[in-house]
This record gives sequence, structure tokens and C-alpha cells, in this order.
Amino acid sequence: MTPRRGKKPKGRPVSGWVIFDKPRGMGSTEAVSKIKWLYFAQKAGHAGTLDPLASGMLPIALGDATKTVPYVMDGRKVYQFTVKWGVETTTDDTEGTAVNVSDARPSRADVDAIMARYTGEISQVPPQFSAIKIDGNRAYDLAREGEVFEIAARTVTVHSLDLVEMAEDTTVFEAECGKGTYVRSIARDMGRDLGCFGHIVDLRRIVVGSFDEEDMVTLADLEMAADEGRETLTEEEVEAGAKPRVVDFSGLDEYVLDPALALGDLYEVPLTDEQAGRVRSGNPVLLRGRDAPASCEEAYATGGGRLVALGAVEEGEFRPKRVFGGRG
Repeated sequence: MTPRRGKKPKGRPVSGWVIFDKPRGMGSTEAVSKIKWLYFAQKAGHAGTLDPLASGMLPIALGDATKTVPYVMDGRKVYQFTVKWGVETTTDDTEGTAVNVSDARPSRADVDAIMARYTGEISQVPPQFSAIKIDGNRAYDLAREGEVFEIAARTVTVHSLDLVEMAEDTTVFEAECGKGTYVRSIARDMGRDLGCFGHIVDLRRIVVGSFDEEDMVTLADLEMAADEGRETLTEEEVEAGAKPRVVDFSGLDEYVLDPALALGDLYEVPLTDEQAGRVRSGNPVLLRGRDAPASCEEAYATGGGRLVALGAVEEGEFRPKRVFGGRG
């Protein structure tokens, strides 16, 4: 009996990172779908959800780059956010309704005096409207249904918190956070500590892992590149309602970054063409040179300027675990 063949993946086998400058009002899932559609990519995913009311960096992985998503997810994140004093809301941002109101307003000295409480390892209760799971349900779903529940405090890391700009009713901050930190909770808790309450009115992410603002590309830029690569239709085709397809992806592909850029904290193993072929077939290769480590829990191999595999160094050998552009 002839074995059944799997369906051929629909789309292009494009691989790499698109560092999307997500506009406010667009959800992360919507953003991934939009980029996947523009690139006609076989596979896409993202590293780190960004709320619809937030803007900024949403790293989107295409093709084989999805294998490197965990390394970006665990990386540092930098946010710029504006807190409006005097009102605390149900969602800790502008989407919710007011639950606490105050006429008090903090001075810069007041804010400076408490900022140290919000750096290092801190205890934080996530917002009621968050993706935290409560008995298998998302907290924001329960909150929208009016259910009363508690979310346990957890320890998160805030590497730095800086005051950027101070006005009468608002303060702009920049924070570098570890995984799982909610900036909305920082705004809420600072407002309570200051006795004036507060919520976020603007939130923008500018760094994720090894990617920064210079890597970001807007939806307008991507759509322009797509339009430049569309086919030219005849008058008859236009009259018949045909839509021009993208047939030249070169402009779009200029915005695709090498998957290896997500792995900046790992040890790199450069391979010859022969070694790269062996590794792509799932075989280990012996490392040579005085600086080569005898062991390394996580490493990646490159050949010809391209990412070949993720793996580990054991007993002086690079041993692949996930390969790129081949098996795995």
C-alpha cells in the first residue's frame, strides 16, 4: 500500500523575523494574520503579546524563525508609558471605567521618592483584565462576564524604571522589564502608593530581546512594498473584479531579518559547508580551536551566513536538536 503523502503547505517558505511596529487598536493575533497574509508565508507566530491599546514592537516570526521564538520571549523588554493621575480604572488603562478618583496630584519629588520600590524583584498582582488563567479561564473573560475573583501576587523583575517627563496630570516613564511583568500594574500600584490613583493612557514597547527601534517596520511600509510587487491586470480583469496578487516579494523580503539575530545570547558555532551538510542531516560535528567550549547547554550553528541549527555542545561536539532548512 502506497503511504499517504501529507498536504503541501500553502504559501511561501519564507523564514525570518519581521519586527512589526504594531499600531494602537490592532490585536497581536490580527497583526500576525496580516503579516502572514502579506508575505503569503507558510507559517507565522509572534514573541510576546501586545495589548490592542498598546503600540510598538511585536516581533513576528515567519517559517523556521518560529523555532527561535522562545529565545525572544525570554529576552528583555523596554516600554515607554504615560500614567494619568487622579483616576484608577477597572482595566488599569483607558478602556475601563473609573473605580477610584482623587483630586490629589503628585509632585516630581513624590514620584522620585517611591520609584525605588518598583525596581528589582517586586511582588505584583496582574490586572483583572489580563491573559492570566484562573481555573482554566482567561482573567479578562471572567472580568468581562462580571465574575468576582482574585489573582495571586507573583514575583517579577523590573531592571530599571526612569522618569522621562513630568506634567501636572501625567508622568511619562521608561521601564526595562523581565518576562511576565505588567506595566499597567506598575501604574496602578504607584497611584495607590502616591494616594492619588492612576492608570495608563499610552503604552509603547520599543525593545524586545535583541531587537530595537531601528529594526521596526510599519504597516504602511509593508503595504507599500506589497503594492510595488503586485501584478498588472488588464482592463478586462479589473472589470471582472479580479484583485492583483503580489508576484514580486523582493521589496517585502528586505524587511525580513535573519533568524539568528534572535539568538544573540547563545554561543555561535560557525560551520564549513561540509559540516553544515552533516548537521542538517542530524549528525554531530567535532569542534576545533583553542576557544571552542567542551560543553555548552545551548548553542547555535551557522554556515554561509545562515542559521543551520539549534543544539548543544557536549564532549567537544556540536549536537543539533532543531535544524533549519532541512529536517526538524
